[in-house]
Amino acid sequence: MLTSILLSALLAGVVATAVTVAIEKWGGLVGGLLGTAPSTIVPAGIGMYLAGGEAALVASMSIVPLGMLLNALFLGAWLVLPRWLGGTSKPLLWTSLGALAFWGVLGLLMLVLVDGVLASSMDEQGLALFGSVMLFITAVVFNRRPHPTPKGTNAVSKTVLAARGTMAAMAIGLAVWLAGLGYPLLAGLASVFPAIFLTSMVALWLAQGPTVPQGAAGPMMLGGASVAVYANLAMWSLPAYGVVMGSVVAWLGSVVGWSIPAFLVLRRVHANVNG
Repeated sequence: MLTSILLSALLAGVVATAVTVAIEKWGGLVGGLLGTAPSTIVPAGIGMYLAGGEAALVASMSIVPLGMLLNALFLGAWLVLPRWLGGTSKPLLWTSLGALAFWGVLGLLMLVLVDGVLASSMDEQGLALFGSVMLFITAVVFNRRPHPTPKGTNAVSKTVLAARGTMAAMAIGLAVWLAGLGYPLLAGLASVFPAIFLTSMVALWLAQGPTVPQGAAGPMMLGGASVAVYANLAMWSLPAYGVVMGSVVAWLGSVVGWSIPAFLVLRRVHANVNG
């Protein structure tokens, strides 16, 4: 199990650094949406399957869509909290802490509710589908009125990028470890801990000011829904086709079925607003 944990964490740390660079280079629309295509969830799913088997994979993936719903609300907090905390001496610090506290409280509440639901009336597949529908609705609502999505003008430091990769690696390593110990719900929630979103928002705020990360929040929210699509597909594809081909099938299905269409729709919305 140690090998699965280390490999999953390493892969997650490597792929995680790309999103900040994508947003910085291409702006919040392209970088925020396409940069949130399934990345760390891929090694997480592989690690969970190898460490805990099919049952652990299905149980862990079932909570991922609800976890991504929490992440969408986490990003929404970055649009709301700076308005409330603009008069404070350290708005970035308090926005970060406030958004994390919001995510943590909702995450604990969700685990309690999900444990009760799974024990009574809904199976894992139904839970994943329900979470996906709620996430899609939330993402669409937040993107009805698009915010400006400017490109960055200052480079994000290598130190911040390294911190981003490290946080993502730690989150995924913890998720795989929990799956191996027999705690799939906690593992599923840990696998979508908003390490990428948090480090993206902080790094971009520090380098560009609040406008760039706030412009990326909506597209990141919509793009992050592809992770929920991946989780739904991976519950079936990994046991059916193995970790390599199953991951490829789930990734292609989520990108072609969600990321690319969502990008095309959001680009048209922004073009209509700007035009």
